[in-house]
Amino acid sequence: MTTRFEELDWKPTPIGDISLRRRRDPLSGDDVYEVKLGDEFLMSSLFTEGEIALARLGLAPLAHHPGLDVAVGGLGLGYTAHAALEEPGVRSLIVVDTLGEVIDWHRRGLVPLGRALGSDDRCRLVHGDFFAMVREGRGLDPQAEGRLFHAILLDVDHSPSHVLHPSHAALYRPAGLSDLSRLLHPGGVFALWSNDPPDDDFVSLLADGFQNTAAHVVEFPNPLRGGTSTNTVYVAVKGSAP
Repeated sequence: MTTRFEELDWKPTPIGDISLRRRRDPLSGDDVYEVKLGDEFLMSSLFTEGEIALARLGLAPLAHHPGLDVAVGGLGLGYTAHAALEEPGVRSLIVVDTLGEVIDWHRRGLVPLGRALGSDDRCRLVHGDFFAMVREGRGLDPQAEGRLFHAILLDVDHSPSHVLHPSHAALYRPAGLSDLSRLLHPGGVFALWSNDPPDDDFVSLLADGFQNTAAHVVEFPNPLRGGTSTNTVYVAVKGSAP
């Protein structure tokens, strides 16, 4: 049991001040971990269903493919990465985050899943700008330029139309999606988390560059507001099965 509220870390970053907080939930008595960027909440361990669904829905089209190499854009509290490692067939996982501070939280064990990710030999945390790495053609693995992946799972922005930084917006346009597709094996999957309802225009953009596309609504209980809330997970499969 912890104190009722504790700020575990705070750092200035190029995109704003970021902080990691831990508080005790008054109803369950459980510890809740929260990340804020400035005055805006980015994520909470109280709501992880969407992040977990991103991995499960994103890897579902590859369920019978052994030896999967997966990349995740956005480390956060680690729930997408952890769920990916639980999926059968995952051989390697790279997690790219632009904030070294977030990676440091995991390495220092300040967040619940940090030690689990750090102790899994299949998982490597990479400090880098996911969007720039895609845009500039370097690829997502600094140790192997142009490396291809079977799946790329992305959870950074609030949605394709509500981005954390203006430089991210280009990824959600035709040229950006084409750049990302080039980092996938034939038959590979791009999956994207969004906090907004399904966007028909974005689904159409995905359909122009990928063979099969879908927008899945993930519903989960919201104890803060009462009732339920939803996230969206977009899944797009590149043409030509492996």
